[in-house]
Amino acid sequence: MENSKSTVRQRADEIKEYQCKNLIAVLENPMDVKNIGSVIRNANALGVEKIYVVDSRKSLPDDWEEIRERKSLSKISVSASKWTFVKRFDSTEECLDHLEANRFTSVVTSPHIKGKQNFVLHEADYTQPKLAVWFGNEARGVSDLVIEKSEACISIPMFGMIESLNLATTTGIVLYEVTKQRREYQAKYKRANRKKA
Repeated sequence: MENSKSTVRQRADEIKEYQCKNLIAVLENPMDVKNIGSVIRNANALGVEKIYVVDSRKSLPDDWEEIRERKSLSKISVSASKWTFVKRFDSTEECLDHLEANRFTSVVTSPHIKGKQNFVLHEADYTQPKLAVWFGNEARGVSDLVIEKSEACISIPMFGMIESLNLATTTGIVLYEVTKQRREYQAKYKRANRKKA
């Protein structure tokens, strides 16, 4: 038992510098708990610091410890839910207020042009000090309120007849680009600080 703990601690130490601080993936009213599990798995694998879930239907418990222990999430997330901070909110307004109070910049994802500024995924900058990336409901997408409060709308370039992807696939693609940019920025910032010291 002691050996497995040290192996887990060793892994946690190894990945620490690759984690993207002050990066939150926000799911707005997802319909399927299985999708939440898949997103948790993607976010954890890519080094996203936190996941917020707007859950107006109250399908998740309030307590993070209870969310972590929920079998339906743990199974789908391949136990990433045990290693990922997940917070639920009763409403979009409550979540936006919390993010604004903590000075997070919000961006939304959508296959349609909806925002104040609109970017193709790889053409946007994701190196803001604090960033929340919003993903909408599987059927309706992100709400007008989130679009109104967000700095930009991001779309994944698509070249087939289908113009949308499922939630797990979308979060995997978008968060890969976001975390790649943030890791590169963090590494550059660390190198610059080392030179000054």
